[in-house]
Amino acid sequence: MIMAADDYSPIVPRARLGFIIPSSNRMVEPQIQLYVPAGVVPHFTRLRMTNRHRKPLPELLPAILDSVALLMDSKCDVIVFQCTGTSMSGGVEADDAVVAAIRKAADRPAVSTAGAVRAALSALGASRLIFISETGPAGHGKKLDYLREAGYEILQERAACLAGSDAYCSTPPEFWYDTAMQLKDPRAQACFISCANIQSMDVIERLEQSLGVPVITSNQAALWRALRLLGISAPGPGMLFRH
Repeated sequence: MIMAADDYSPIVPRARLGFIIPSSNRMVEPQIQLYVPAGVVPHFTRLRMTNRHRKPLPELLPAILDSVALLMDSKCDVIVFQCTGTSMSGGVEADDAVVAAIRKAADRPAVSTAGAVRAALSALGASRLIFISETGPAGHGKKLDYLREAGYEILQERAACLAGSDAYCSTPPEFWYDTAMQLKDPRAQACFISCANIQSMDVIERLEQSLGVPVITSNQAALWRALRLLGISAPGPGMLFRH
């Protein structure tokens, strides 16, 4: 007897997460796939938004919304605009406007990396930060401006001044651990290691034990926020997921 497709139970995931990532990014996909909980499926689309393709957020918005449409073809339940530098580049108001436009276009919850970091720090009650970024002084300065505008006190900060995307994703996790330890400050309430294209998630747990405060990274915060927007609680790296 040949069974019809309707005779089988459909396989339906708990949720689908849609990520818009820079075309040069090589770390979001493996890190999210490693830490995403069972039954939750991540989907990714790429957009030229960094390096020579960098534009002000208002000019980038039409391409962002095209990417939203592609992800919605896969019926994603939440959209994540996943690039720390781009989402922070125009300040808090510009970032919030992009997220609002994504939410309206998708008719789904949405968040940016910048917004996910803010939500994570708010959940942890952290406003005094150690801040580390992958980039040189110019990009680091824009992120500093964003964080200060958002109300955070930066106690210690360091621009890693890595050469570019190849260096971002190939620099080992130990570099981020050692850098953060050099900036240890007893006044800090959290350590934020910025960039969605670096290998920082692997040292979160060990670094939290050494610093004694929560450690937030871009991909960790984005995954946590996307899951929470859908009402999903799941294990993950760091105090943030245990909060």
